Amino acid sequence: MRIESGDSSILSPLFYFIFLRIMQKPKHQYFREQLMAWFAQSHRPLPWKGEKDPYIIWLSEIILQQTRVEQGLPYFERFRQRYPEVQQLAEAPQDEVMKLWEGLGYYSRARNLHAAAQYITGELDGRFPDTYEGILRLKGVGPYTAAAIASFAFGLPYAVLDGNVFRVLSRFFGIHTPVDTTTGKKAFAQLAQELLDTKQPGNYNQAIMDFGATHCTPQSPACSTCPLRSACMALGEGQVGKLPIKSKKIKKRQRFFHYLVIGHQGKALLNKRTEKDIWQNLYEFPLLELPHLSRDEGEIRESQLWKQLVGAEEAVVSHISPPYQQLLTHQKIVASFWEVSLSPQAALNSGPFLAVDRKNLSTFAFPKIISQYLNQEQLTLF
Repeated sequence: MRIESGDSSILSPLFYFIFLRIMQKPKHQYFREQLMAWFAQSHRPLPWKGEKDPYIIWLSEIILQQTRVEQGLPYFERFRQRYPEVQQLAEAPQDEVMKLWEGLGYYSRARNLHAAAQYITGELDGRFPDTYEGILRLKGVGPYTAAAIASFAFGLPYAVLDGNVFRVLSRFFGIHTPVDTTTGKKAFAQLAQELLDTKQPGNYNQAIMDFGATHCTPQSPACSTCPLRSACMALGEGQVGKLPIKSKKIKKRQRFFHYLVIGHQGKALLNKRTEKDIWQNLYEFPLLELPHLSRDEGEIRESQLWKQLVGAEEAVVSHISPPYQQLLTHQKIVASFWEVSLSPQAALNSGPFLAVDRKNLSTFAFPKIISQYLNQEQLTLF
């Protein structure tokens, strides 16, 4: 509804007074004040809030990248307990770090976390960098994470810009510029910095992230109780569900994995993925990738992988699992597991694979799709 100055008679004096104050107050200031007032009453009690140790803040921020708080919280607690100081993380074997990260996804975060810890310990004498530029030089740290650490740990005036912030700003200010374009990113970064409460940047950054995560959510935002609703452009224009805008649609590549779970004298064969592909430095069973999902035993037996590992030895395919699926950012993995039993007299040609005891499988870090298989299938071939 558009209200002219002569329409005051239809409003209560108090409402009209508040309305005029909102209209007279600069929008940036109104946004900042309402957000901080909301935060004072509604912020979430999380273990890293109020923390000033930059190592602990960094640990939480890396874990929460592209991860919901509910999912990341137990991982944060485990990492903080296992590696309370950066030097302990730096000295840990990489396989141990990857195992602790197992199931959280985006495993490059774990590799970068470990490498950055070694850099801090070896190159910076264990001192966490205390400038935005220094934090940004850490492997795996981008502008958002650097701004979060700089503001939370050191009170430096750098505004965060993550998915929650994009959503809140695009809706409140009615911005239709796609957030995934260079122009959009620059515009949002400038606006976020203009809005920052430089006297308490850490609290402001936490406030806008919390607000996006709990109130101005992607689906079913709480617009009816929103403290910003009086001046929200998207709400006024009926555009809440359409903002923010992304110009690019992710096309997922579909891949079909066929794992040979070969059991022989209580052992299984594993391979560590070292190529620049998904799941780098995680373990898996010998893999045959085909352009389709095969249930044809003859096709599997004719593969080079089968000939390399089994050859002419007597072997029985005792079970073919139902397909398992895992969705990644740009890929959809469909996997089946072929359980293969060799005769006791067979000579297992492990080649480049590791022959490990079945009882030790739980000590290796696997992709989620393999962990699901191990947790659900009853293996009888070992």
